[in-house]
Amino acid sequence: MEFRKIANIIVKIMMPLTLGGAILYWMYRGFDFNSVGRFMLNDMNWTWMLLSFPFGILAQMLRGWRWRQTLEPVGEHPRLNTCINSVFLSYAASLIIPRVGEFTRCGILKRYDGVSFAKALGTVVTERAIDSIVVAMVTGLTLLMQFHVFDTFFERTGTSLETIMRGFSATGYAVTAICGAAALGLLHILLKKLSIYNKVKATLSGIFQGVTSLHKVRNVPLFIIFTIGIWVSYFLHYYLTFFCFGFTADLGIACALVTFVVGSIAVLVPTPNGAGPWHFAVKTMLILYGVAESDALYFVLIVHTVQTILVILLGVWAWGILSFTKRINTINLKK
Repeated sequence: MEFRKIANIIVKIMMPLTLGGAILYWMYRGFDFNSVGRFMLNDMNWTWMLLSFPFGILAQMLRGWRWRQTLEPVGEHPRLNTCINSVFLSYAASLIIPRVGEFTRCGILKRYDGVSFAKALGTVVTERAIDSIVVAMVTGLTLLMQFHVFDTFFERTGTSLETIMRGFSATGYAVTAICGAAALGLLHILLKKLSIYNKVKATLSGIFQGVTSLHKVRNVPLFIIFTIGIWVSYFLHYYLTFFCFGFTADLGIACALVTFVVGSIAVLVPTPNGAGPWHFAVKTMLILYGVAESDALYFVLIVHTVQTILVILLGVWAWGILSFTKRINTINLKK
């Protein structure tokens, strides 16, 4: 059993790394990496890169503030600094195993502030649903404003909706739905026969409470402000890097918004911090806006690397702070 657990962990780590590495290798084969150092020293305006850092930090801090707000309706009141540092650490953890950060930050709140793991996870699910709606809305508006660019992108990458839909027939959809329902039914039966059924049921109940916590949030305008602030900060963290390079400085906010949207969708592919898919998507869009391929490669490589280093530094900072943070008794916390 121990061997299977170890093998499973190795697969979870190696698969995303392999996928991201394969895409990066394909993109940068034949690329002169020795020139990157010279480019960063001589051809970059680092002032704008440094100005972008506060917005990257602010985005994660706002996420911590918003998370604390969504936990209050389910009777959990963690400390604000614990919420923020758990978010910092969660992003760094996801660089090792994609998506593990969501569980990491819930575990941190349980460890230091006695917060129910299930309820915390439920609020994270709610957060992700809200963020998905925001991304979908921004994507829709951007698509309408820059439809010709997206149309060219889909055509060149072979990812048009028509191509995807042709791969499925009516029978295929029906079979997929039936198989999915059968799998869920089988899972329910298996869980019911296992001794852990009640524990799983209680956990799912906690998650459900977390998911439904949104309608009980006391200050809805503040929640909306936090949500808008998160995504505006993310965008500014990215957009300001355009002014670091001569070949992107004059492309305008429309190009930045399009590449930001495409990059946000690309990071859904489970690789460390979107490495590989993000590079490919953003590079392709920049080329469509007239940026030379070599320059586009410089941009995505440098921007992604520097922003990933920032995530790591914030994670190290949070780990250090949490190491000196005193745990609070759950009963005393909720009085």
